[in-house]
Amino acid sequence: MAHPVMFEDADPYLARLRGICLALPEAQEKVSHGRPNFFTKKVFAGYGAVIRGDHDPEPYARSLVFLPDPADRPALLADDRFFEPAYLGPYGWLGLDFSPAGSAAHVAWDEVAELVDASYRLTAPARLVRLLEGEGS
Repeated sequence: MAHPVMFEDADPYLARLRGICLALPEAQEKVSHGRPNFFTKKVFAGYGAVIRGDHDPEPYARSLVFLPDPADRPALLADDRFFEPAYLGPYGWLGLDFSPAGSAAHVAWDEVAELVDASYRLTAPARLVRLLEGEGS
């Protein structure tokens, strides 16, 4: 049974996230479990999540799911915008809820780009990380 699509292509939050993710070397997008995911060989970011025990897709429908540097994880969790997503949270992944910003225009997109970059570096093949570094990022 296929998962229902749980996003809209015209979503302005997704459009901004898509631009950040797909600008990375060899990054691609695929829909998995009804949500957009960004990957090279492995997924490095996703859009939308649920929390453990609550499968209501709405509260975190507009969020970034990413793998942070383990050293940064405690500080990020101290910020109310961050949460542990179901399924991936036990593996170190976090979510950043975009809802507190009120609109896509008010999201700290520089911060989002830093989180995506760190997740990409932790998951991408070494060859792609070297390419990224060669681009001066």
